[in-house]
Amino acid sequence: MRTYWRILAAGMLVVGMGAGCGRKTETPQQAEGGQSITIWWAQWAPADGLQELGNLFERETGIAVKVHQIPWASYQDQVFLEFGSKRTDFDIVVGDSQWIGRGATKGLYLDISDWLPTAVDLATVHPRALRYLCEYPAGSGRYFAAPCETDAVGFAYRRDWFEAPEERAAFKSKYGRELAVPQTWNEFRDVAEFFTRPDQKRYGCALLTGRGYDSLTMGVQQFLWAFGASWGDEKTGTVRGHLNTDASVAALEFVKNLLNFAPKGAANFDYSKTMEHFISGSTAMAMDYFAFFPTIVEKMGEQAGFFTIPKQGDRRVASLGGQGFSISQKVPAAQQELAKTFIAWFLKTDVQRQWITKPAGFTANTEILKSDAFRQATAYNAPFADSMDYLQDFWNVPVYNELLAAAQKHIGEFLDGRKSARDALDQLAAEHEQILADAGLGK
Repeated sequence: MRTYWRILAAGMLVVGMGAGCGRKTETPQQAEGGQSITIWWAQWAPADGLQELGNLFERETGIAVKVHQIPWASYQDQVFLEFGSKRTDFDIVVGDSQWIGRGATKGLYLDISDWLPTAVDLATVHPRALRYLCEYPAGSGRYFAAPCETDAVGFAYRRDWFEAPEERAAFKSKYGRELAVPQTWNEFRDVAEFFTRPDQKRYGCALLTGRGYDSLTMGVQQFLWAFGASWGDEKTGTVRGHLNTDASVAALEFVKNLLNFAPKGAANFDYSKTMEHFISGSTAMAMDYFAFFPTIVEKMGEQAGFFTIPKQGDRRVASLGGQGFSISQKVPAAQQELAKTFIAWFLKTDVQRQWITKPAGFTANTEILKSDAFRQATAYNAPFADSMDYLQDFWNVPVYNELLAAAQKHIGEFLDGRKSARDALDQLAAEHEQILADAGLGK
């Protein structure tokens, strides 16, 4: 999933406050003099799975692995505060894809461009995961992370509702076709409309629209891309003419129309809210990252099914999620080598086969993604694997968070009825161009 980290400006502030502190706290293993690796990640089930693999790594190599988990709400702040130290407490940080621009340009992440191809055959790593989770700048062949947990936005749906004979008959009578998982956004709209029954407290869909960090942007950008728009030209930093187009206006207005088939308050649903409304039984289809779907299966079993993001015309695009392993530049060379040893071990195909058995332990290994064993292991594995080919990401430049904050603000004001889609996009395009230009990334 995309994380619930606070804006990067806050992270930059605490880095400045922490710079020069020189603080270093020994881990228990280091205090005892043994070899060890410390990994920082957010507090969630995949981090538990990573610790289990770390324990296996220790049994095989004698090198201890400690996965230190930090609550999502404070994870970003603590990581960048730690980067203000002369030496970080972590050897490896599992960072969001959007951190890579800053990590690469500010001397935080170790450049592993020469080493990574020796640790794993890059042809076995899904190219979209390699591009968005590991590479900076895009297309440069320079790597500052290795794949850890890959993710994509998809949908959960009420399989029991879709398969009910009375629902199928009613839908066919009204729309003249079979009730089925929607393949296009127009089909999605029809299904959402069909299941919206406020008197029964049932609704058609729950979309990502939250304002707290990035869920609105992660949800809406998929419509922008599918309708033929983009955030801008990465090479020139030009945004106007790419973002504020007729296609973009149509995309935003389509999203707002879908909210007519959503529960009360749906213009501000974060990741947990879409899950809450789906699991409570009030919503037919819910948008979220696949990393959340193991919880749905645990709570709902075969009542739930899953599908990839619908398409518009021939364009199907899903928001990328997940995180990569990055090695701290602020640890001794010996610790960096230990970190490389663990990452190379983790990326071995036999270890990846163990990783995918952990909750939300999604892999970027193309051999595994294509295998029947993976696709048939859970109800969500096949649509997840299919989604990998459609992944795109938001800006991952060093000023990513300023760009994100502007997107959240202007698109949110449109959904709230405070400005038109055209005005929101014109203002956002101008602000994005200025942010990029001020950072030396635009014309």
